[in-house]
Amino acid sequence: MPTGPPVIKRGLRRLRRSLRPLWPWLRWGSVALLLAALLLDFAFPPPLPKQRDTSTLVVARDGSPLRAFADAEGVWRYPASVEQVSPLYLQALLGYEDRWFWRHPGINPVALLRASTQMIGQGRIVSGGSTLTMQVARILDPHTRTPWGKIKQMLRALQLEAHLSKREILVLYLERAPYGGTIEGVEAASWAYLGKPAAQLSHAEAALLAVLPQAPSRLRPDRHPQAAQQARDKVLARMASLGRWSAEEVEDARVETVVTRSLRPPLHAALLAQRLHAAQPGQPRIQSSIDIDLQRTLEGRLSSYFSTLPERTSAALLVVDNQTLQARAYVGTLNFGDRQRLGHVDMVQAWRSPGSTLKPFLYAMALDDGLIHSESLLVDAPQSFGGYRPGNFDEAFNGPVSAATALRLSLNVPAVDLLDRVGPARFAARLSHAGIQLRFPRGSSPNLSLILGGTGARLEDLVGAFAALNRDGIAGRVRYTGSDPVLDRRLVSPGAAWIVREVLEANPRPGQGTDTFDLGGRPRVAWKTGTSYGYRDAWAIGSTRQYTVGVWVGRPDGTPLPGQYGAVTALPLMLEVVDSLPRQGRASAPPPRPATVSQADVCWPTGGLASELPDGLCQRRLSAWLLDGNLPPTFAERDARRWQPGRQRYQADAQSGRRLSADCSAPHHVEEREVARWPALLSPWLPQAAREASQLPALAPDCRDDGRQASIALHIDGLNDGVSVARAPGAVDGVRLQLRALGSEHDIDWLLDGRWVARTRGAQPFSQRFEQPGRHTLTALASDGAWTQVRFNVVR
Repeated sequence: MPTGPPVIKRGLRRLRRSLRPLWPWLRWGSVALLLAALLLDFAFPPPLPKQRDTSTLVVARDGSPLRAFADAEGVWRYPASVEQVSPLYLQALLGYEDRWFWRHPGINPVALLRASTQMIGQGRIVSGGSTLTMQVARILDPHTRTPWGKIKQMLRALQLEAHLSKREILVLYLERAPYGGTIEGVEAASWAYLGKPAAQLSHAEAALLAVLPQAPSRLRPDRHPQAAQQARDKVLARMASLGRWSAEEVEDARVETVVTRSLRPPLHAALLAQRLHAAQPGQPRIQSSIDIDLQRTLEGRLSSYFSTLPERTSAALLVVDNQTLQARAYVGTLNFGDRQRLGHVDMVQAWRSPGSTLKPFLYAMALDDGLIHSESLLVDAPQSFGGYRPGNFDEAFNGPVSAATALRLSLNVPAVDLLDRVGPARFAARLSHAGIQLRFPRGSSPNLSLILGGTGARLEDLVGAFAALNRDGIAGRVRYTGSDPVLDRRLVSPGAAWIVREVLEANPRPGQGTDTFDLGGRPRVAWKTGTSYGYRDAWAIGSTRQYTVGVWVGRPDGTPLPGQYGAVTALPLMLEVVDSLPRQGRASAPPPRPATVSQADVCWPTGGLASELPDGLCQRRLSAWLLDGNLPPTFAERDARRWQPGRQRYQADAQSGRRLSADCSAPHHVEEREVARWPALLSPWLPQAAREASQLPALAPDCRDDGRQASIALHIDGLNDGVSVARAPGAVDGVRLQLRALGSEHDIDWLLDGRWVARTRGAQPFSQRFEQPGRHTLTALASDGAWTQVRFNVVR
């Protein structure tokens, strides 16, 4: 009997001849079937998710999650991709769930037939026949567990394969596979159950996450760790039997136990994440510039450092990279979510009184204007500026101070004096141009109080401006993502920024003297503190070559926090943060001195070059930084009634040294002489020798008065010099005296041991209580320059 290929060929020919009449019907049937499929696809399109359906994940610069925001239905779902997931997870997923995923058209008939045969033979489900595509179809369009539901699932799977690539279908599974509760997707599950990204899974962890979607409620590791471990081991056994993983790898994976872990969604830089999410609500993934390790460390440090502060107290911290102005750490509140501390209020961008933190910019602008050099003689004494009378934080005055000392000590009177000369409106406009927005009460304009905190500013703006000290005078807006625009503006010249930075860096840290060895190799930091009126805001801002750090402490509701001020509350933490920041060799090296900056010896009280002045006119010699070679003289007296030039020439008798006027009756051997005068308001703080050296000598007896000796005598009535006073018998409140100043009709400022205690007008009396026993000095200083002192002793 004939067999083999010839017989088969003859059979096929007969079959084709018999089917030839049916070919038109088969052709048109195929077309009709295709059209029907297209119409059904058009009428019932696959429910593909839209991008906005994905929850938003804000991540650090290295991709670590900072905070996730659930979608509109409250589901936690992090964006994922094939590249972001561990290859071990993909191996376990495809090896256990769908080995033929990359080849089948959405349905695997062999797997379906095998699953049906096993179920019929054993009366229960032994293995599943669903492909990954079918599982995605069920996730997107849930169905009933009926034959018709299964058919619908298969049709949807075919639709997905027609509309999407295999890679897109796999990404849908990676993002939307159920993992229990409101957790969907492997990335969200990895962080929730394992506390790590899905890119770093071990063999055991990959197997666990691959099997969880089969029964997410029954296998949740936080509730049923034993069941989860058994299911995981089943996956491991499958991977070993397939030869995908070696026996050694599987045995090592079995050793790992499934640990019960409470679900903790990531929550770092919470307020920054909220801010970025609000700015980009449609973005599924927002990458910030935050350094996750630094952020975690500083959040813990801030919380522990200020945990003992009174209730309703909060704090904020911002760390910025000077080169890029990108934020590396952002702590907007002391305890996020704490109602008592108003933990929902972001104090990094809150408007608060800046205290004295604006002073470095004022001194830099005064340098640029040629008003001062680093050692210019300034007056720290009671003064009136158009009725505005500022005082220092500790109510004490220092008399003659250099510009550098006034800035380091944050003295108020010299700062107001400089602002009056620079101009408040111009100063505010310059800051605004550089990115420091100031907020004034409605209807008001910039005035002299702004340099002492009489305005509103934000921590992020101040940090962006302080970075200018290490950016050649260029300030800028702090950036929180790599896509944020670079907004740089010149604040001051490179030379002014360099001088101010040198001045602030030379300020010793609390507890460290200028001659103390720094064995820790700590970075040089240009730092400034500030305290607003009524202890409402405590600030500390510092800039190194690489970073600028800002700290704010206070109450978000604006109520006072007595006893807490910048140097005590905020500064220690700021310095700790600066010392803990990473440093890189060349970036941490001090920058070279600009060509516009030079160094020279200057003399007080005139302010001139020491090399150009005779010894008699150089009463105090200092080394100063000059900008553009400018050598401005000491400011003239503000009160025209007592104005006198800094250098006064006069004629004197060569033998007696007495001053000669234009009308002298006797002949004299005349010599031309000169004295350097100190500002009149500084007299109470000068040594006797300095006062005498700056005064004109007395007139010769035969010469008429020329009106050049302008000294005015004051007398304190009610207390004599050198006396001892004691409280009256039975008194419990110390020694109380009635005092007045005689000899001037101007305003009189009263200073007790250098601290301001009262202000009177002319001979107006006032009552003063003296409680502390010991020696004291009481000074009366008139606004026209007249002054006097009495020294007395208070006994018990």
